Amino acid sequence: MEWRFEGGAPIYAQIVGTVKLAIASGELPPGERLPGVRELALEAGVNPNTMQRALTELEREGLVYSQRTAGRFVTDSAEAVEAARRELADGTVKTFLTAMRRLGFEREEILNLLEREENHDDSGM
Repeated sequence: MEWRFEGGAPIYAQIVGTVKLAIASGELPPGERLPGVRELALEAGVNPNTMQRALTELEREGLVYSQRTAGRFVTDSAEAVEAARRELADGTVKTFLTAMRRLGFEREEILNLLEREENHDDSGM
């Protein structure tokens, strides 16, 4: 995982977002064991308490689970992963639409730009 933190949102929330994206994209596959809190904290360059808070939130959301002596694992629930994918997609779409509207684009113009870009991608350019 690539750890990159920016101002605005709390670090633990940014960690949740990074891990959620890794799970939703398949970078962290179902059933995979996560490194320990200290190892993840060291890798991310954060305090272990911050990492613990983020992992606890991911457990609450059902994306990871703990086994007492074995550690934390990525959920096997396809429904939980799909819900995370949808949540991330919704956020991306909202951010995109907000930016496009700030630029003065109307619905039809946005749709035309998306279609043109998709056709451009399909042509291999």
